[in-house]
Amino acid sequence: MRLNAFASFVEFHVLHHASEESVYGLWLIEELAEHGYKISPGTLYPLLHSMESAGLLKSRNSIFKGKVRKYYSITPKGKRYLQKAKRQVGELVREVFSEQDYRQFLRIESGK
Repeated sequence: MRLNAFASFVEFHVLHHASEESVYGLWLIEELAEHGYKISPGTLYPLLHSMESAGLLKSRNSIFKGKVRKYYSITPKGKRYLQKAKRQVGELVREVFSEQDYRQFLRIESGK
């Protein structure tokens, strides 16, 4: 169960960023690390490929400093999936966290 939840959060995060701009693997690894996800290329790239196979992402190759870099962007299907996931996560947060939990979280995040 834990691995599936981890993969789902990573997938959700990837879709979020891919909805804002095209992303590539190394950038995603660094971005996810900032949020506590220690993910290796051997884990991320198969996930990106499976998301592409599922029609959630599309890729394009571009030359960067003489090397091929694969950029991923969200598809219309991926956008629908992301919106559904946002609704479900929102429902979960409202159900699991009390108002007091949420206020405490906001205090911690703001450093107060």
